[in-house]
Parts: sequence; structure tokens; C-alpha cells
Amino acid sequence: MTEQQEKQPYRVLLFYKYVHIDNPEEFAAEHLAWCKENGLRGRVLIAKEGLNGTVSGTVAQTEAYMKQLTSDPRFSDVEFKIDPAEHHVFRKMFVRARKEIVTWRLEDDVDPSQVTGRHLKPKEWKEALERDDVIVIDGRNDYEYDIGHFKGALRPEVKTTKEFPEWVRQNLAEHKDKKILMYCTGGIRCEKFSGFMLQEGFQDVNQLEGGIIKYSKDPEVQGDLFEGKCYVFDERIAVPINQKEDKVIAHCHHCGKPEDRYVNCANPFCHLQHVCCEECEVTHRRSCSDECREHPANRYDLDNEILRKREEEYRLEKEQALHSEHSPS
Repeated sequence: MTEQQEKQPYRVLLFYKYVHIDNPEEFAAEHLAWCKENGLRGRVLIAKEGLNGTVSGTVAQTEAYMKQLTSDPRFSDVEFKIDPAEHHVFRKMFVRARKEIVTWRLEDDVDPSQVTGRHLKPKEWKEALERDDVIVIDGRNDYEYDIGHFKGALRPEVKTTKEFPEWVRQNLAEHKDKKILMYCTGGIRCEKFSGFMLQEGFQDVNQLEGGIIKYSKDPEVQGDLFEGKCYVFDERIAVPINQKEDKVIAHCHHCGKPEDRYVNCANPFCHLQHVCCEECEVTHRRSCSDECREHPANRYDLDNEILRKREEEYRLEKEQALHSEHSPS
């Protein structure tokens, strides 16, 4: 992390914990009220099996959040992945009760506290990646893979997590004796995914502890062997991982030049997320096709006006955060 990043007034927290929660609805309501009262924004999912969340706030707000959450014995050992940010990366705060904190819908559900793959530290992961006798699985969706992934990883032909069991059965059933390496953004998807593969009869299943985000911050590996950027589910869309080589692997949907920025099609009836360079975004009015560009409901101009107002809001919030940080208590 650079000195400039360390001085950013905001932070983004990524975290999860598989642990029993008796009343998810009640916990979610109380958690939402606390977050709103303390200025946090983001998304937190609560289920009987645990919680899964990412929030943004000022340094003080995120410190208060971590202190509040870990004061509960159920979450005392939660590991937070922390990224610096110039401003909030979410517009609102949502805390919702769900059946699962990651939507797997497995026929035979997995309890990660009972069965899960072997967790590999960043150095162990890098050493394993460099072997020739391993199968590396990207435990994310295909569009996440397309802008960044570990060298040699298989690209999953899935749009949602619940499609993985069928994908594994169709593509890997003959390799149950091979050493399996799997990874995801922050580690949570691999907890059940690795357990599922063990139940399917795979003998040597390993997962990257803390996911791509933790790997990027390790001072020894420095994100090495990850190519491209990591997709994140907030306004940043993608974040750099490899501190040794910032390689762009995706290409602009329109002109084909190397690019790794995703945009959503400005036609609200399409909204296709696609890779687009800044020049083509203007030329094609942030649209994925000529049809969408010429559609009467195209929101390109309206969205740009909203974006300008949002940037001004963020500028004012940042000034206020910096002022509060340097004001005497």
C-alpha cells in the first residue's frame, strides 16, 4: 500500500463468518439501525449460518464498525480485509436476512465448520500454483474471471454460484485424484465450494485463505501470478492486485484495445455489463450496440448528469472527513 493510499479518508471492509445466528431477521434489523446511525454504507447478508458483508465509511466509522461487530462473541475472530478509498463506494446501507449468505442451494448442504478444503496461506498458494500437477479453479463467475484471474486458472462457464455443482460434474468428474486449488474474491465462496467437492469425492481440495484480496496485500507474494484486476461488487468495479506487474488482460468490447473497466449499457432495457475504454464510452454513448445507443430510453446523458452530482457529493464528503480527522477531539 502506497503512502497516498494510507492517507485516504475512507475505507472499505470485506468480511464474513460462518456461525449460527438464532434470529437472522431480528439481528438484521438491529444491525441495519446501528450502521445507519453510524454512517456506514454497504451490503450485509444475515442467515442462520452466519453473515457476509462489505461496508464503506470513514476511517473512524470503519474502526467503530469493527469494534462493534467483534464485541459480539460470535464474531470476535472475524477477519477484515481493508482497502483505502477516497470516498464511500456504496450509495446506501442494506442489511438483509437470507436463507444463505452465499446462494448455493446445494442438494446436500455443506457446513464449513464441519467440512471444507485445506486453507493455504499466500506463500503456500503461490508455491502450489507453480506446480504442474494441479487444477486451478476460479470460484467466481465468468465475467469476474474475464478482467482478472490467476495464471492457469480454469474459466468457469457460470453466471451464478449455484451453477457450479453442475459445471464441476460436467468438467471435472474424471479428475478427482488431482490436487485442486480454488480461489474467490475474499474466501467465502470457497468455504462451501471446497466442501461440496470433498463430498463429491475429490481427494485433495485446497483454497486460498482470505481470497484474492488478502493475497494482494501479503508483503511477500505481493499479488504475484495474478493477471488483470479483481472484480468487486461496489462502485469501484475493479481493483488492482499484482503489485509487481499491473497487466491488462481484457479488451474493449468495441475497439478491441486492452482495457479492464466495466460499464453498464445505458439502455435500461439491456443494462449489459461490458468492458469499454473511455473513448468508446463517449463514441458509443456507453451502449453495447448500435441498437442500444439509438434506443429512445438511452440514459447516457441523464446518467452522466447523475454522476457529476454524485462526484460533487463525494468531494464534499471527503472534505468533511478530512476536516473531522484533523480537528481536535
